[in-house]
Amino acid sequence: MRIIQREYLKQITFMPRVFPVNCYLVEEEESLTLVDAALPYSAAGITQAVKDSGKPLARIVLTHAHDDHVGALDKLKASFPEAEVYISERDALLLAGDRSLQPGEPQMPIRGGVPKSVKTRADHLVREGDSIGSLQVIAAPGHTPGSISLFDMRTRTLLVGDAFQTRGGLTVSGHLRLSFPFPALATWNKEAAIASAVRLAEHRPALIGAGHGEMLDNPDRAMQAAILAARRQLERNN
Repeated sequence: MRIIQREYLKQITFMPRVFPVNCYLVEEEESLTLVDAALPYSAAGITQAVKDSGKPLARIVLTHAHDDHVGALDKLKASFPEAEVYISERDALLLAGDRSLQPGEPQMPIRGGVPKSVKTRADHLVREGDSIGSLQVIAAPGHTPGSISLFDMRTRTLLVGDAFQTRGGLTVSGHLRLSFPFPALATWNKEAAIASAVRLAEHRPALIGAGHGEMLDNPDRAMQAAILAARRQLERNN
């Protein structure tokens, strides 16, 4: 496990050299927010990071309901029963193991590891524009139908879940890059992922924190290049 701190933010990374899986602790004045819950075995490391901070864990926010983002949720909820869980209304269905598509959605199979045995359910179902502490919810469908990203207005930090990855270079979810292909292989709808990437880029973040890879400062040009590359790959494959 590796921890890197940037102002109010701690990036907690598991398997950083092999298959980096990130979650984030966001510090508020009197409490902490955990963004994503990594892998099942990650619970001990996350718990220790919370205890080392000296502040209570008040919130657990899930950017989407894939196994590598919700894996430690049940154990963390048992250790911090007062922590309230947040997820989008759409991905709350995936958290319950329901892969069915909703009316009006592109009829493409939902990909990636959807949990089958997670018992914890959300206390709050969130949508675009909601505030969770200092974080603003941005709807970012594509990787999953109900993916969200989170924007910290204090520092203009954007926590993107898997809407982008930075492992192997900044890349839009759904754009297959052989150096780290896994987010692309687990993406539900590439067109929606690109549209979400465009909306996220409009926020002009000062820092990006993704589910996989290093944090990236001043990512504006890299985001635009990643969007262009994703569009070109999609056009070639259509």
